[in-house]
This record gives sequence, structure tokens and C-alpha cells, in this order.
Amino acid sequence: MPVHIESVSHRYGTVAALEGVDLDIADGETVVLIGPSGCGKSTLLGIIGGLLKPSDGVVSLSGTPPVESLNPFTYIFQDFALLPWRSVRDNVGLPLEHRAIPAADRAGRVAAALALTGLTDFADAYPRQLSGGMRQRVGIARALVVRPAVLLLDEPLSALDAQTRQLLMDDLLAIWGREPATKIYVTHNLEEAARLADRVVVLSRRPGRVREVLRIDVPVADRARPEHAARLAEVQRRLWDLIRDEAATADREMVDG
Repeated sequence: MPVHIESVSHRYGTVAALEGVDLDIADGETVVLIGPSGCGKSTLLGIIGGLLKPSDGVVSLSGTPPVESLNPFTYIFQDFALLPWRSVRDNVGLPLEHRAIPAADRAGRVAAALALTGLTDFADAYPRQLSGGMRQRVGIARALVVRPAVLLLDEPLSALDAQTRQLLMDDLLAIWGREPATKIYVTHNLEEAARLADRVVVLSRRPGRVREVLRIDVPVADRARPEHAARLAEVQRRLWDLIRDEAATADREMVDG
């Protein structure tokens, strides 16, 4: 579903976190939010998902959710937040347990989410038996089981090592090729932004404003190909040029604070 962000500002007491953010996100688009620490990326994601009410402005959806969608918005966080006493299958099925849907439909949704994330053979395993990457795949499957219209991802790969992050980026792109959800993704990692986004939205330091929007002209399906490596590296350099000075200032503010 398309997402419309109109003149959104937010304050925590006397601290202005966001100011005058305007952004339209198309149906099925992947938009990545980056910026210096403290610029309001996660605050904006929380406002979009309804966890926070903005001080000013409005977020709205247009169109109709897909027939199979049980939640307009679903989050994937950095913390896997799995229940250790439940199997992979039961963790993935948790969002369905209080839904008025037939048991066969519930089982079918869980099976489809496990298959989509490569977890079918691990359905009876427990979180303690899985690597960090596999646990995050369970978190992704749990989000997808409700077939969200809009998927909100708050630094989902930041707790993983570099090799696992690369594998998960491949997995996410494969999943997104088969899932129609609109995606809004927060990260500090410029490689993730260049690899995953249709557009990258660069926020200024606090209060966060839209400083620049970059559309990446390499097709998402082709970004792992060697001939595009130089272009993606150029995108990363451009993103770093946009945030470097403000990131250094934000870092000093946090240390001094």
C-alpha cells in the first residue's frame, strides 16, 4: 500500500526530534532511511507504524490492503524477541493465535512463511539451537505470516556478523521479489542502503528533516552482479558525503552528553 507522510514533526519535551517531514512511498517500494545518530529515523518509523503519535502532521495509507493481509503494518526489529520455550513453528505462528481464522488456514500460513524464509527443515527446532542469522529468519517469517501491507524494519541486520548480514540481504531481496509489501527500512549501514533500496532518504541531524532523496538506478535483482559493484560503491560514497560531517557532530554531542 502507498504511504503518505505529511508535515510530520515530533518533540520529546523540549527536544525536537523531527521537523516538517514530507514523503510519499509507492506501493511495493523499498525506502531506506539513513542519517546521523539521533536524527529521528526510528522515531519516524514508530510514527509510521502507529507506535508514536506525531506532535504535528499525519501519516496515512491509500488504497485497500491485500485480501490476505491481517495487519496493515508489521515490524521487524534488531532484537529477534523469540520465545525460547517455543519451537520455530510456534514462534512463527504466534501472531495468528488470537485470530478468528480456521486451523487449516493458520497452518498453511505458517508453512508458507517457513518455506519463504528457508526454515521448513527447522520447524521443530528451538531458538537456542539456531545461529543468529537463523533466529532473525524466524523473526522475518513471524512478520510475514500476517502478510502485511507495509513492512517496517528497524536495523534488522545490525546485530549480525558481516558474513551473515550478506546472506540475509540476499534472502531479503529474494523474499521481496515474491512479496508485494511496501518496505520502510532504517539502517546506519550504507552498504545495506545501497543494496536494498529503491530510494534512500537521507535525514539531517536533529531535528531530522529530509535532506536528500536518492533513487538507485541499478535494478535490485542485478545488484549482486560484479559489473554493478562500482556503481553501488559510488552510491555509498555519495551517501557518506551527505552525512559525514553531521555524523561527526552528532557523535561528539552524544559523547559530551
